[in-house]
Amino acid sequence: MSNGSVLPDTASGSGQVHRQVVLPFFKALEISLKSIRVRFFRSLITTMSLVLAVSFLSFVNVSNDVANGMLATGDPDLRAALIRSGYDLEPGQNSVDSSAKQRWIVILSLLVCIVGIVNAQLMAVTERFREIGTMKCLGALDRFVLRLFFLEAGIQGFVGACAGALFGAIFSLSNAWLRFGTVAITSTSPAHLLISAAIATGVGVLLSLLGVFYPALVAARMQPVEAMRVEQ
Repeated sequence: MSNGSVLPDTASGSGQVHRQVVLPFFKALEISLKSIRVRFFRSLITTMSLVLAVSFLSFVNVSNDVANGMLATGDPDLRAALIRSGYDLEPGQNSVDSSAKQRWIVILSLLVCIVGIVNAQLMAVTERFREIGTMKCLGALDRFVLRLFFLEAGIQGFVGACAGALFGAIFSLSNAWLRFGTVAITSTSPAHLLISAAIATGVGVLLSLLGVFYPALVAARMQPVEAMRVEQ
């Protein structure tokens, strides 16, 4: 942490100089990337749970986009094909949405994902007691520790969410092509697909940040002396 700058704190009026380490954003980003590389396999396992949850969300959204695109053509044969495949369409209904069952399954999968992320991050905090204590002894502020954890979670969340959204969309389009033919692909609006993928990606990143919030607070509030006493 030699790149940090030492700032005098004169707000107390005592004339004493308190050591504060202020690191630039890109230095914190570099430390976060190194931490992910050191714990690559654990980070991969945590990210995979996010990939699966986001993939399911992306699959459901893109499947609805495909069905709506087929209905927008006005072809009665395509409408009949959707009904045969399980879509519950009322007479005159020109759009479909997720069923209540699908929404509950998606919500449960996302909740399970959050629990997994929180558990993995709490274990990471336990493993990094001495590292966190060393940083705080060198002058790192609580907000610096918070920034590190949120950066790591943001990076993992973005990569996992992008991969999950992509896999879910590809699987949904492949499934639609096998069931309905090429018309399922050609009738689907690319803009709607991008919006569904973006929504799934945003949800994935938000889940990752929410999952790391409590573990990051635990790490930031840790007392340096207590952390340095932990046996590794």
